[in-house]
Amino acid sequence: MKRVYLVRHGIAEERGPGWPDDTLRPLTERGRRRFSTAAAGFLQLEGTPDRILTSPLVRARQTAEILSQATDAAHVETADALSPGEPAAAIVAKLHRMRADRIALVGHEPDLGHLAAVLLGASRPLPFKKGGMCRIDVEWHSEAEGTLVWFLSPAALRRMKD
Repeated sequence: MKRVYLVRHGIAEERGPGWPDDTLRPLTERGRRRFSTAAAGFLQLEGTPDRILTSPLVRARQTAEILSQATDAAHVETADALSPGEPAAAIVAKLHRMRADRIALVGHEPDLGHLAAVLLGASRPLPFKKGGMCRIDVEWHSEAEGTLVWFLSPAALRRMKD
């Protein structure tokens, strides 16, 4: 069984003329602060993940780095399969091949919601808020079979820090 943590990136700069290349939009200062506190809450709840994989987009990468620093996790790895618009099957196949037991995946909506649905065998995606997280315990039989253990808003995670 693998513990899979799905993490939506924190609050990022708004799309628009200031950021014509969406892949380069960073977290806002508020987004960094809030996610740092949420990551501390995650540490209280779960401890340190074995691996952290992230979308290559700047806002996701920054979120993954904050999670890594807060939990003393190993370095962050970029996974193109977590890029916006990539099919869930690509990251599910990567998860299946990984030898780690506790894996955090940092990405984007609506893709994370769809990935959660695939892992859970659900008909509808889970709606992730910016900085929100969930834990799905996954076993592989003929396909991935997951159980939702928890699904928390960033506000709930921030309250766990104390």
